[in-house]
Amino acid sequence: MDLRKKAAVVGITLIIMTGTSLGAATPEETFRKNFPNIRLDSITPTAVTGLYEIVSEGRVAYYAPGPEYLITGSLITREGRNLTEERAEKIKARNLKETPLEKALKIGGGPHTVIEITDPDCSYCRKASAFLSSRNDVTRHVFFFPLSIHPNAEAKIRYIFCATDRARAYEEAMAGKLDDMKFKPCDDAAAAELVKAHKEIGARIGVTGTPLFLIDGQVIDGADIPRMEKILDSKVK
Repeated sequence: MDLRKKAAVVGITLIIMTGTSLGAATPEETFRKNFPNIRLDSITPTAVTGLYEIVSEGRVAYYAPGPEYLITGSLITREGRNLTEERAEKIKARNLKETPLEKALKIGGGPHTVIEITDPDCSYCRKASAFLSSRNDVTRHVFFFPLSIHPNAEAKIRYIFCATDRARAYEEAMAGKLDDMKFKPCDDAAAAELVKAHKEIGARIGVTGTPLFLIDGQVIDGADIPRMEKILDSKVK
């Protein structure tokens, strides 16, 4: 058989076998085309045929090419494992580990490493902060992520960044000593830039609520004091 005819037969066979042409768009290309306003960090196939996991700003969802469905919710096995939550926690841990610690407010010098995402007007953040402040075995790297429901939080964060003793100013804020808003406002450009950087870092991590911690490599969502205590009371590896 002529080589050109052989090549044509092979090409037709591939199209029949795969159901698509060799030049068909990839799932990533079709997703970007049909959902242009959603930032795509990664896309990978799942165990469900035709369904892809997408990660966007630290959040996990699912994409079905063809019908062009974007699906939010959890994949749960018959054994009760929440695959979506497990994956989201791994992504969050990775993103937290990749945070630029030089931009954080550093408190303490203990052997346990804590990366902390917090809001000075969040009651659960204050509860967790009081617990961590009571320990002398932690090194805390604090990032601020002020929530929109706390309109005074950003002014307090700027006050902290403008303070000569930032750690002390942080403790004042978390203890509620700034709640009367009688402190001198800070309009320093460097402080404003640092607030912006912290917000961007929180967004990249995928923060949706505070507090959030990475303690010795383990993610803790919320002020789960018993779990925090359990990790900190174990030996540092």
